[in-house]
Amino acid sequence: MTETRLRSVLYMPGINQRAMDKAKSLDCDAVVFDLEDAVAPDRKVEAREMVRSQLAAGGYGERTLVVRANGLDTPWGEDDLRAFAGVDRVCLPKVESAEQLVAAQALLGQGVTLWAMVETPLGVSAVEALCAVPALEAILMGTTDLAYQLRIPYRADRLGLLYALSRCVNAARMYGKVALDGVFLDIRDGDAYRASCEQGRALGFDGKTLIHPNQIEAANAVYGVSEEQLAHARRVIKAWEAAEAAGKGVAVLDDKLVETMHVDEARRLLAMGSP
Repeated sequence: MTETRLRSVLYMPGINQRAMDKAKSLDCDAVVFDLEDAVAPDRKVEAREMVRSQLAAGGYGERTLVVRANGLDTPWGEDDLRAFAGVDRVCLPKVESAEQLVAAQALLGQGVTLWAMVETPLGVSAVEALCAVPALEAILMGTTDLAYQLRIPYRADRLGLLYALSRCVNAARMYGKVALDGVFLDIRDGDAYRASCEQGRALGFDGKTLIHPNQIEAANAVYGVSEEQLAHARRVIKAWEAAEAAGKGVAVLDDKLVETMHVDEARRLLAMGSP
């Protein structure tokens, strides 16, 4: 899996010039220029050209930039993909089969990395096949649409979504993909939002998709790597290297056995925590 930091992935309406410009100064790890849900049908073509101009102008630094296109089953989907052939990343909504990803890649070209929204029961049932597609880098949970289709009432603990969330994380780990949790809609309830981030992290997600800049800080904190974690990772590696140098087959740190998996995780955390 890529070690690119994707703690905070902010959706920005592709029709809102001010918002897209503002994203250049925000501390999010990724910006998704949204041509789908955030754009009215009569402004789809206009938004497409605005996002093309925005990408050409640049100014986003090291942030990961993604275009969320309209689906291929819409009047705008195919033109969206042809317009963004050659960009780094394109996100596809409501993906329900590997064939959809293959069809999109044929229009975009082999060099474009794909992200896939999993937001329907069919999408969840196909998530392993989606993650097996080589061009796919990340799956993004569309929890709002998924909850609606599953007829799940709102609960702070997201009880009815746990099966789908865990299945998607498992599929991502099977194939070395990034897994991003769904959005939190109440931008005023900071405590509940942070609890949602904590739950997503506990479920194994790599980051959170966001709808408002005020959600960035908590996502970065929860999905980031603390100084304490970095210090412990360095100690794990040091103990392992000392054991190897002494010709020992195992290492012990703080009275706990250190195995290869712990060393691999320590190195991953150090990579994630580096500037």
